[in-house]
Amino acid sequence: MTAQLTEPALAWRADPYADALRAGQGPLYLRRSDGWMLPLDVERWCAEPDEADGTVLARCTGPVLDVGCGPGRLVATLAARGHRALGVDVTPEAVARTMRAGGSALCRSVFDPLPGEGRWGTVLLIDGNIGIGGDPAALLRRAAELASPGGSLLVEAATADVDERVEVHVDDGRGGRGAPFSWARLGSRALCAEAADAGWTRSVTWQAAGRSFVGLRR
Repeated sequence: MTAQLTEPALAWRADPYADALRAGQGPLYLRRSDGWMLPLDVERWCAEPDEADGTVLARCTGPVLDVGCGPGRLVATLAARGHRALGVDVTPEAVARTMRAGGSALCRSVFDPLPGEGRWGTVLLIDGNIGIGGDPAALLRRAAELASPGGSLLVEAATADVDERVEVHVDDGRGGRGAPFSWARLGSRALCAEAADAGWTRSVTWQAAGRSFVGLRR
């Protein structure tokens, strides 16, 4: 019998994810029901933006909404550079870290009502956040509601040519685990196909420091 799925927002608020953010380090994984594990790079998320992040930051125009901002490295850097930037995350510890770093953030789901809907110049889905909710089509449509006319969506894609919707739970590799929830992983090809159906046009794809990104335009 399959375990009942938890609302994703509640799953991410639970330990061990919140514990890892407090500590600023892993190990931490997304584990599928078949035992396969995807490492989560908590240390990178809690550090200063790296080379690959810099290529994303350089493409941000206008006010920026970072969906699933985590501990806020991008939001804080954008704010320091004079951008209007807001992070959104369902984990209170992520929001707290973002604010301590000098960024602004709200503890909400991307599917909740948000400030400035239809007026964000750039929307970010970085660090695998295209997986939020396990339904990329719905997430891409929601991002289109949030972005301004002609606005952009910058998405980090999986480096593999993958297109999957899976049940996962957060696992610390030491016996700690969260409740199961739905997640998705998309490579660039699958992402671009989903984006076209949601009304986005691909403007650019690029790779940096072993990571893959897609820029979309409304």
